[in-house]
Amino acid sequence: KVFGLVFQSPEEDDRKIRRREKNRVAAQRSRKKQTQKADKLHEEYECLEQENTSLKREIGKLTDEMKHLSEVLKDHEKICPLLHCSMNFVTIPRPDALTSCLPR
Repeated sequence: KVFGLVFQSPEEDDRKIRRREKNRVAAQRSRKKQTQKADKLHEEYECLEQENTSLKREIGKLTDEMKHLSEVLKDHEKICPLLHCSMNFVTIPRPDALTSCLPR
């Protein structure tokens, strides 16, 4: 040891260089793996966003259809002979009255 300096043998220098190179390569691999993982998560996010948008659109359509069908049912209830027949009498509605309420 001279003035605080440590002299290393050429073998120690080679080992140190190899260790640094090995560490550098491992760090590159690790960074590449992290980047690939982030890319995959981003792709997954994009797919889920698209699916979410599509499902929201479907919810909107189904809500509109439900409102329409509720209106149709409400209008039908006003004129349906089955709903207006008196329960005091034990009579069976005419077949033509039944068929007018059934879908064609």
